[in-house]
Amino acid sequence: MNTSLSWIKAYVPGLEAEAQEYTDAMTLSGTKVEGFEELDADLDKIIVGQIDKIKGHPDADKLIICQVNIGDGSVQIVTGADNVHEGDKIPVVLAGGRVAGGHEPGTRVAGGIKIKKGKLRGVESDGMMCSIEELGSSRDMYPEAPEEGIYIFPDEVEVGADAVEALGLHDVVFEYEVTSNRVDCYSVIGIAREAAATFGKEFVPPAVGQTGNEEDAGDYIKVTVENTDLCPRYCARVVKNIKVGPSPEWMQRRLASVGIRPINNLVDITNYVMEEYGQPMHAYDLDTIEGKEIIVRTAEAGEKFVTLDGQERLMDESVLMICDGQKSIGIAGIMGGENSMITDDVKTMLFEAACFDGTNIRRSSKKVGLRTDASGKFEKGLDPNNAQAAIDRACQLVEELGAGEVVGGIVDVYGKKKEPVRVPFDADAINSLLGTDISKEEMLGYLERVGLNYDESSDEIVAPTFRHDIFCLADLAEEVARFYGYDNIPSTLPKGEATTGKLSFKLRVEEVARNIAEFCGFSQGMTYSFESPKVYDKLMIPAESPLRNAVEIMNPLGEDYSIMRTTPLNGMLASLATNYNRRNKNVRLYELGNIYLPKSLPLTELPQERMQFTLGMYGDGDFFSMKGVVEEFFEKAGLHEKETYDPDAGKPYLHPGRQANIIYDGAVVGYLGEVHPDVADTYGIGEKAYVAVIDMPEIVERATFDRKYTGIARFPAVTRDISMVMPKDILVGQVEETIEKKGGAYLESYALFDLYEGAQIKSGYKSVAYSIVFRAKDRTLNDADVTEAMERILKALEGMGIELRK
Repeated sequence: MNTSLSWIKAYVPGLEAEAQEYTDAMTLSGTKVEGFEELDADLDKIIVGQIDKIKGHPDADKLIICQVNIGDGSVQIVTGADNVHEGDKIPVVLAGGRVAGGHEPGTRVAGGIKIKKGKLRGVESDGMMCSIEELGSSRDMYPEAPEEGIYIFPDEVEVGADAVEALGLHDVVFEYEVTSNRVDCYSVIGIAREAAATFGKEFVPPAVGQTGNEEDAGDYIKVTVENTDLCPRYCARVVKNIKVGPSPEWMQRRLASVGIRPINNLVDITNYVMEEYGQPMHAYDLDTIEGKEIIVRTAEAGEKFVTLDGQERLMDESVLMICDGQKSIGIAGIMGGENSMITDDVKTMLFEAACFDGTNIRRSSKKVGLRTDASGKFEKGLDPNNAQAAIDRACQLVEELGAGEVVGGIVDVYGKKKEPVRVPFDADAINSLLGTDISKEEMLGYLERVGLNYDESSDEIVAPTFRHDIFCLADLAEEVARFYGYDNIPSTLPKGEATTGKLSFKLRVEEVARNIAEFCGFSQGMTYSFESPKVYDKLMIPAESPLRNAVEIMNPLGEDYSIMRTTPLNGMLASLATNYNRRNKNVRLYELGNIYLPKSLPLTELPQERMQFTLGMYGDGDFFSMKGVVEEFFEKAGLHEKETYDPDAGKPYLHPGRQANIIYDGAVVGYLGEVHPDVADTYGIGEKAYVAVIDMPEIVERATFDRKYTGIARFPAVTRDISMVMPKDILVGQVEETIEKKGGAYLESYALFDLYEGAQIKSGYKSVAYSIVFRAKDRTLNDADVTEAMERILKALEGMGIELRK
């Protein structure tokens, strides 16, 4: 987006700022200026002169000697230009002055070219007459300038006046980097509003009054919008008795300053309003519109259309077209058609100002291979409420420039009206967010500068519809911050728990998991969350298992990465297999990673993400080694109650006799076991492998880092050993549960120290031995205290069918 400073000043009358000052202030207030070009750079001592007398050079046929009146005297200039005559008013660079460059466009010289007195073929020349290129400009900006030769001023220009000012070159063109959420700043009015707010000046937008005669535009044209989603608003007005001609100099200069070549008054008006209001417009020859009807519809498949540039374009059903009663006459938001173009013979004209879907315009522009200034603005998503203001401004310019007679009324097809956004206002919350101490009144003053008005009755800020970026309190805080001045906001420490340097509770529990795993010899691994559906067959998961209900990825890299994992085992077993195939021994790996469990399929909401602590190993170690790691983790995570193990886990990928669910506080918090031999063989693991998977959300819910200090025992412990023979189907966990229940208040600990199955024990039985420790905190236990507790334990064990070995 480019604007000239003079155009901005037209709407901010009190603005006085140098180019660099303007650049810095606008950038700091949020409207970033990428750079600027001073049009009068390197132009010095250039005035309007008038040629009083011309005579030929005595020694050169192609040179002439001119006596030039410069207001307070006369100078002699020798020139080779052949387009000057006596009485012409021309730009003159006096000796000691500077011009911008050479005769060719774009040949501006850094620092300019200094003009000195000299002699041409023996005749003194006290200055130089200038072409428009030598003044650093071009015929694009000054179409009245000759292709070659000296620029000729109109008769009304005063002799001796500043020629640079007469040409309007005391100006600066700024280039802005506008973010896509600030569509309002893709217009001169939007930039001017920001400049007025930045410099604390009054913003004076163009005053647009009622235009048009006593007729009704509805009698001239009918508008039907078939696709209101792609065209939420379409405004049309009619101008008759058209008078095509050049636009005034001030309009040509403003258009040229932003890179738009002036053409004629009608085309220039549409381009001018597009830049001024940020609303693209288009003009059609009403006499070429069949049935005097406009229909906005999508194109037909394979439809061909010739645009204004004479190129034939191929359409499809997604491209929105502007049509009359019989044919297409324009590609909506991109370019009009050759069949309805404005020519010098136009009598009646239809003005169009519409709002189109930005995404559709961008896609259509790519499909037809045509991007224009209009499509560049439409694709940002324009404010439909701006369309009528823009078309009324265009009609006002038509009347002011005498370009035609405006027909009264407007044809306006507007479905669901866009309403302003309301955001609750809270000055204290804004100050807390920014770390400032700005009064409520000062904040409201900043917001009012950019059209964000305060509704005192509801304590809300009403954001106008052209502000697409205001939705919440943080957006209001940003507005306050940029006009208060980011450099005025004091440095403060952030508030909240983060300043104490602590990890969140969840991350602290995960840190414990890492520490325990690494202490026990496990190395961390990371595997993909994307997997193949074939994983379920490799793990022998039944077809009806809920684990097969996985989230499918819409654009997968391939079948092997087409679903989100519902179990972490595939990644762990694949990593163990890789290590085994590379002949690494005694491998222990762990991973903390999410699984993704959909709440329903197809997805209606985001799936549940659950962190899993997965352990895997082969080599040294067995089922009980893995169980020990799990118990160590539970203890360090503050799960002080005794976990239990249910051998009926029913995991098809684990060995049927060497697996268990981990039960804590009545809930299954994970499982562990030996990998099923068939699964291990499928993955290529040639020895016994063991895994454990712990559901971290269940652990985090029950974990605690509260610790209670217990002093060193002051009294001695009493130890009793028992050896038992029991059926193999009785688990040692059941024995330990009995010892805990019957051990009484003095029971301190117990430990399994022997487990034997063999020839000395009868078939179907096993021998188990425990060491049981008793201790009192307030006295030394006597034999009777311990004997009583042991009798309760032994009696309960005998009731389970366990025999005490004597």
